[in-house]
Order: sequence, then C-alpha cells, then structure tokens
Amino acid sequence: MLQQTLEEGRKLADSALERLLPPADQYPRSIHGAMRHSVFAGGKRLRPILCMEAARMVSGALPIGVEELGAALEMLHTYSLIHDDLPALDNDDLRRGRPTCHKAFGESTAILAGDALQTYAYEVLSRLRASAESRVRIIEETARATGTIDGMIGGQVMDLQAQHTRADAATLEYIHRSKTAALITACVVTGGIYAGADKVAVNAGADKVAVNNLREFGRSIGLAFQIVDDILDVTQSSEQLGKTAGKDTVTEKATYPALFGIKESAVMADELVDSACKRLDAFGARAETLKALAHYLVQRKN
Repeated sequence: MLQQTLEEGRKLADSALERLLPPADQYPRSIHGAMRHSVFAGGKRLRPILCMEAARMVSGALPIGVEELGAALEMLHTYSLIHDDLPALDNDDLRRGRPTCHKAFGESTAILAGDALQTYAYEVLSRLRASAESRVRIIEETARATGTIDGMIGGQVMDLQAQHTRADAATLEYIHRSKTAALITACVVTGGIYAGADKVAVNAGADKVAVNNLREFGRSIGLAFQIVDDILDVTQSSEQLGKTAGKDTVTEKATYPALFGIKESAVMADELVDSACKRLDAFGARAETLKALAHYLVQRKN
C-alpha cells in the first residue's frame, strides 16, 4: 500500500512539474535545460507526496490541484540542492546519481537555475486553485520555511559556520530543524491549509487546531529525516546514496552520528517519528498513510 502511494505520488508530482516548468527548448534554452536537469534527476518526490497526503488526510480525498502545490515545493527543494552543491558550499559533483548542475552546465548557469526555480515556484503558488486567503497563507508559510529565521537559508548558514567546530547539541538541532525540517514542515502544513485545515478544529473541545498538529508532526519527522540522512552518509556508499558518501565527515560537518553515535542517533529518529504520529491520532484512520510515510522516512536506505 505504501509503495503504491509513493509511486502514484511521484508520478502525480512529475506530471505537474512537466506541465508547469518551461520546456527545455524554450528560449533561453540553457537555463531551462539546467532547471530540468536537476528537477528531473530521479528524486523520490517525498516533499510533494507529504504535501498531497496531508491534504488527502484533512479533506478525505485528494483536493483538485494540490499536486501543483507539491510541484512548487519540489522546485524550492531542488533550488536548494543546486545551490548546496556549488563549490562555495558543499562542492559536490554528484546528486541523485547524476552530475550536479554546475558540473553539467557551469557554475554561473547553476546559480541562475537555482534562482529561477525559486522564483518560478512562487509564481506557481500565486496561481494555486485555492482561495486568496489560503494562497497568501501558503506563500507565507513557504517563504518563512525557506528564509533566514528558523528557515532553510538560516540553517545552511549555520551549517557552514559549524564546520570544523565542535557544535553542541542545541546548535546541531537548530541547523537540522532549519535547513531540512523547516521545508518538510511547510510541505505538511501547506498541504493541510490547501485542504482547509486552518478552518476546522481537530475535534470538539480540542485546544489545538489541525494546523498546529500538522506543524508539530512536520517538525518531528523533518528532524528525524535529517538524522537518518546523517547516518546514511557514514553507512552507505555513493552508489547507494546517489550522492557522494562521507562528505559530512570530510568537511567535519556537525552531524548526529558525530555527536551521539550511530546507534543513539537511530533511536532518536525513531522516537521523533513515534512522537510525530501521535499528533495525527485525532484524524483517525485517515492518518494511516501519513503515519506510514513518517516511518518510511527513518527506514529508508537512501
């Protein structure tokens, strides 16, 4: 059942991305070719799938057009990967088993391809088939998650500053919650908002509305996801990962295995997922797929 959800979600996200992105032969061709090179490099589309399944859980069925929200979030994720791989940041040659964007198209085009994906994502968000109020909230959530205060860019900055240092647990958690978990949280929350979660309480008398539960769910699974990424970096090969293995060790990045060890890090990730799933109990049986996805994030091998 979960594999079917992953496959169907990936196809739906890919179809939306194919439809929304400019074709490779659209002038100027070089930038559109670079954008598509990275977007269609074979990602699992976990972020769009989390977005769509959060929306399905809230509404009871997949809302029309939510795949376009998922596609915009995937564009933002891909932009971050392009920039992360640049020589000035992680300086990586391999992403999803293919040459990184700057290796294939040159550094200047790669920078602009990342910029273009970010810009185009917000154009897509502005046209979502949702109320004006919901679109504004979705854009706000997304912008905050990718920004400098507790968001992706801020986390990336702290990640760079923590290299070659002995970062403490609080700094490490801030980096991971900002760099990785913030966008994953936004995927879950915006999917819920698209489906109307901001207008309905979870249950009668509850002191937490659906959006708050979705936010805490996203924060926990996002942190667990990055902890597992840290573990895989030191336990899997480059071929298995589709990217250069062991980079975190070489660059002396702040990671959970470096600070806590592999075994304890794995336990922490499992505990985060268990805590996250409890946040969805009020949704009953409709939450089963999203819970299964949360467990998949810590059980994956790449």
